[in-house]
Amino acid sequence: MLKNITRSLRDLLGSEYMDAVKSVAVNIYGMDSAEADRLVDEKVDFFPEDYIARMRDMAKKTGKKVADGFENSLIGAPTESYRKASHSNAAPIGGIGCTRIGEDGKAYLIAKSEHYHSSLGHNFPGYKLITNARKLGILNATHNNTRGYITRLAESRLIAVANGVEENSAEHKEILSSKEPHVLNRIINLETGSLAVEAGIKMMLARFYRLDESFDAPKYDGKVPVFLVMEDNKEGLTANYHGTTVIAQTLRGMWPELYGKFAENDIYKVVSVKKNDISDFEKKIKKYNSGQYKTAGFLHEIILMNYSGIRLTKEFLQGAYKLCHETDTFTLCDEIQSCMWYDGMFLFRQYGLNPDFSIIGKGFPGGEYPASKIITTYEADILNQFGALVTNGQEELASLAYLITMEFAGANGKEITEMGEYVEKGIADIAKDFPKVVEKPDGLGHLAAIHFYSVETAAKFTKLINDKCVDISAQLYKADCPPGALIKPPLIADETVIDVMLEKIRECLKSLE
Repeated sequence: MLKNITRSLRDLLGSEYMDAVKSVAVNIYGMDSAEADRLVDEKVDFFPEDYIARMRDMAKKTGKKVADGFENSLIGAPTESYRKASHSNAAPIGGIGCTRIGEDGKAYLIAKSEHYHSSLGHNFPGYKLITNARKLGILNATHNNTRGYITRLAESRLIAVANGVEENSAEHKEILSSKEPHVLNRIINLETGSLAVEAGIKMMLARFYRLDESFDAPKYDGKVPVFLVMEDNKEGLTANYHGTTVIAQTLRGMWPELYGKFAENDIYKVVSVKKNDISDFEKKIKKYNSGQYKTAGFLHEIILMNYSGIRLTKEFLQGAYKLCHETDTFTLCDEIQSCMWYDGMFLFRQYGLNPDFSIIGKGFPGGEYPASKIITTYEADILNQFGALVTNGQEELASLAYLITMEFAGANGKEITEMGEYVEKGIADIAKDFPKVVEKPDGLGHLAAIHFYSVETAAKFTKLINDKCVDISAQLYKADCPPGALIKPPLIADETVIDVMLEKIRECLKSLE
């Protein structure tokens, strides 16, 4: 059972800062002093009993009409591909907990957290602190050169959590000033995971090419940079996904003619490595650290949520990292999917990895703001100020959303693990009970997948489960990808909510047998 915690803005941000905020609210905005004190010191319940009760009640009503809803013919101005994929009946007019209320008035269970980012569901009570901050006049927008206190505080806490140390401890302070390799102590604040990965790719390329004419010759000047990524089931590139920038898309086989020109002219090369096969990794890293080639980086997720939720093993990744460190190859752990959904907030820590780049987003701001970050090291800090920045990447209220989510997750690490195990066991039991339909389960904890024997079965299952107003999708657009349904319930989902999801899944599988 997830624990409720109670915090005020003063608790999260400290007295010195909040006294300064109050002074501005009273003396500049004209706020009543007593009201300012109330907003500064109001203790907010993050996960109160009445909210839990309403969350459970709504989950039990999944598929039922619970509100008036409304009908409209407004299309907006989408691209054609978005238009074809749109389902306005399920678009939100409200929501609570793990339920979205659609325009049709029905209750929809957000079994993949609104495309993976609503870690604390809808209308999470703890985010009331953001409302209080706004009322006090705390600004959201800042300039790149005037990064706010809340963002700086969030950065410091992230470094502590990423390294598994107590904030403000002697060890934490030592880490922040460290120049040792593979010690995460630098952060660039960005808007999306795509831009965060792009920053990492730029830092990898900066060891081969100059960012601009003011830079000295790079460390591996004249060598051809090689990017290692996860291989799909046809020895291709489609198993990896690291965003929507052009270079990141070429890493997964898109823009084939454009990438062909890059490869033909020895600008850079992309090489796939077999999943969970350390001998293949060793063979390729040896091959591409000879002659004209030099491995620039190994980019990976831990749970391949864009390739049917396949899980990479601890042994494989630890072995791959050892080889990367031995060959001075940067490692980029893309945790956009996995961050926050595990005890400790960073799955790479549970795997015993020490990446040169950790990419986070989605789960940390809980869907309140677009706010991703790249966490990196002294050694990789080789771009200038304008090499990877985003003008509005360090918004103060987005950083406050980080701190609120981290506070709740930090207090519930054990409970998050227990619920992840509950999800994993539930999916495993389903796979055992429907062996004619389900090939196997995959994933880890909340990030779960059901693999089917055929694309046709996966497509039928997805339609059936969506018709029951449970938001689960299947990856059917990659010809070589295992046909799998993807599941990622919010962290606040308890046994009651998970049981509703599992029962709906069972009902659909029974009809497919």
